[in-house]
Amino acid sequence: MKIQVLEERLRLQRIAKYGPGSESLSDLQLELLELEPGVSSQEVTAESEREALPPATDKKRRKHPGRQTLPAELPRVERVIACTPEQCCCSNCGQATTLIGYEESEQLDVEPAKYFVLRTKREKRACKKCEEQGVATAPVPQRIIEKGLVSDRVVIDTLIANMPTTLRFIGRASSCCATRASTSAGPPCAAG
Repeated sequence: MKIQVLEERLRLQRIAKYGPGSESLSDLQLELLELEPGVSSQEVTAESEREALPPATDKKRRKHPGRQTLPAELPRVERVIACTPEQCCCSNCGQATTLIGYEESEQLDVEPAKYFVLRTKREKRACKKCEEQGVATAPVPQRIIEKGLVSDRVVIDTLIANMPTTLRFIGRASSCCATRASTSAGPPCAAG
């Protein structure tokens, strides 16, 4: 009880010192003001009358620009990936599931010196009797660049096209030197 009386007396002294506007400030803020050497009552009044700052979480979220689309004039080649045999049967009732559509994605693909769009269609299957079972979709094939716009062949073609000519023959030269060193007692190959 004595502590509460002392705290109330301290609060009233602070109000007298910093003005009636200080009532809206918390006790911790008033304690900090006690420690501050040059705080005037005008500063306390201005601070207590100031509007609350907007929360920092109100940042506007920018719309995702989305994935770039591949040119419509490029020819399309379709590849259909079937569901696994386990996905073709309902795991709940055992009945054959029905093909309800495809999950589609497009990547830029290449045959040597021929570019086209490879459209991959993965089967989606569902049981007509067991709606709560959900939809089974064929697995996504593994790729070098997951969710990329280019297929594995384009990545490999680009890597090979940009590889310096000298790097292509280093492996051949070292294997040639190893073969020569094992068949003759001559000096070692300078290139290896």
